[in-house]
Amino acid sequence: MHKLTRLNNDLTIITDRMPNTNSLAIGFWLKTGGRYEPENLQGISHFLEHILFKGTKTRNYKQLKQAVEGVGGVFNAFTAEEYTCYYIKIVSGYLEHAIDILSDMVLRPLFDEKEINKERNVIIEELRMYMDLPSQYVHELLDELLWPGHPLGRSLLGTYDTISAIKRNDLVRYKERYHIPPNIIVAACGNIEHDAVVALLQKVFKEKERKAGIGFKKATRRQKIPKINFYHKDTEQTHICLGIHGLNRLHPDRYAQSILNVILGGNMSSRLFNEVREKRCLAYEIGSGIRKYVDTGALFVHAGVDNSKADEAISVIISELTKLKNKQVSKKELTQAKEYYKGQLLMGLEDPISNMMFLGEQISSAGVLFTKDGIVSGIEKVDFDDIKRVATALFINSSLNMAIIGPQKQKDKIGIREKFRF
Repeated sequence: MHKLTRLNNDLTIITDRMPNTNSLAIGFWLKTGGRYEPENLQGISHFLEHILFKGTKTRNYKQLKQAVEGVGGVFNAFTAEEYTCYYIKIVSGYLEHAIDILSDMVLRPLFDEKEINKERNVIIEELRMYMDLPSQYVHELLDELLWPGHPLGRSLLGTYDTISAIKRNDLVRYKERYHIPPNIIVAACGNIEHDAVVALLQKVFKEKERKAGIGFKKATRRQKIPKINFYHKDTEQTHICLGIHGLNRLHPDRYAQSILNVILGGNMSSRLFNEVREKRCLAYEIGSGIRKYVDTGALFVHAGVDNSKADEAISVIISELTKLKNKQVSKKELTQAKEYYKGQLLMGLEDPISNMMFLGEQISSAGVLFTKDGIVSGIEKVDFDDIKRVATALFINSSLNMAIIGPQKQKDKIGIREKFRF
């Protein structure tokens, strides 16, 4: 049973008690991420995430790790476009300990100049690593096409230039701007009591002057024709990422889009897996996914194919998208897709850390909570007409984008361009 409390200083606390577990998961969610960053500070949210692990005013970086791992726990963090999360999973009796460590990191980082410069080099190596992974980097190239000139179209890691230029004072100011109670959501799940979590957090976040949260630039869409970005690299495979402007996180048709995605490429029973991999053997990796933000979204297809068969694979993908527009899905497909979606949701929520992620992501990005029962009900209501209507609305030429990494020559590019349209 979810319980939510908002303190007088606007700190939000949400919990879900899971009494039959031996552990708890707690996350501090900050409403800041890639799309909050000015262009000259691109990558600062992720940079700050790294720095918070490098020590606080009371613990050095070794003591932070040992404080969690020394009692059997694990902790980590990640940066996304609309939020950053720092989390711990630990044995249930260590709730106060976990809150002490996370609040120490989030509120009292040391910002040691030497550690900042060392970590700058680590992040630059991380940048190089992802650029050497075409299956990952192709997604960034697609984002540039979907949201050109917008923070959503930029890398969360930043660039060599921005990471090299970010100074200690930039990190301090960014932390002071966003690490404030109205911008923080604490989500906790497991063998815990809501009132105990609230009482501990009230001690940490004492009453102070409230500050307004800082917003971000809304996404706009001006695309009129299909767009392709060819990135030449002498790879053994051609890496394809095809993307279409999709629905935002709160759109009334969000459940229909989710079921559409499952049918298209969400699992091994999907159309793309069967057509591209099983029947034609064009790819080892093939699938689709969804990105959802407050004001925009995308549906994408990703694949790694033989260099000489990229045009054939793209034709098959476009054909499968077109079929979803023009022909009603079968009753069996619709039923299986719904059951798969519901099963994945319900099984995931059996784990405290997945449950914590489920709660924290919704509250930090959308500001509302859709319960598992509400989501299941929404999924069950999706019908044949919903799938066809959403496919018809989304799968249009003026929404079509594709990034390709591979060794394609000019004649190959011409052939691909000719086939890249509905």
